[in-house]
Amino acid sequence: MPLSPEQQQAVRESTAARIAEAARLYGRDFAPIPVRFDLRGSSAGQFRYRRIGRRHEYLIRYNPWVFAADLAHHRLDTVAHEVAHYIVHLLHPGAKPHGQEWKVLMRRFGATPRACSPYDLTGVPLRRQQRHPYRCACPDRLHTLSTTRHRRILQGTRYLCRQCGKGLIQRPGSPEQP
Repeated sequence: MPLSPEQQQAVRESTAARIAEAARLYGRDFAPIPVRFDLRGSSAGQFRYRRIGRRHEYLIRYNPWVFAADLAHHRLDTVAHEVAHYIVHLLHPGAKPHGQEWKVLMRRFGATPRACSPYDLTGVPLRRQQRHPYRCACPDRLHTLSTTRHRRILQGTRYLCRQCGKGLIQRPGSPEQP
């Protein structure tokens, strides 16, 4: 694991401190939120909300690899970003993820309201999605589809070429032909 247990605890404390700061700003209490370090890929953080019957489940996930590349920056910016999503969701259900309410809270936190932060991903293990070759009626046109769309085609969804309007079919010799 790229972050030590002590570093993970420091990020959890930063998250709790931002929630406490929001409580002071809005004059009300907000429940603590579980924090996990299991996010992968190029995202630094993620706020998740799920409704299970009448119960609501909230979670913040952080990418330990991205955090390890610049821990000080992410403890300030990424933590503020994800906590702002949590607080805005509680105060303004249905608000846009990076809408005005979120931007206002980010500024009140003293953070820059950006949807994405440019950071160096050198050394961060990234999962690349496989691409699948397809063809249409165009003689010189090749379509490359994501695994998601490839699987949908295997299940019966039809995708059409925007130029010729014909259905896409998998190129001969490709694995898993429909």
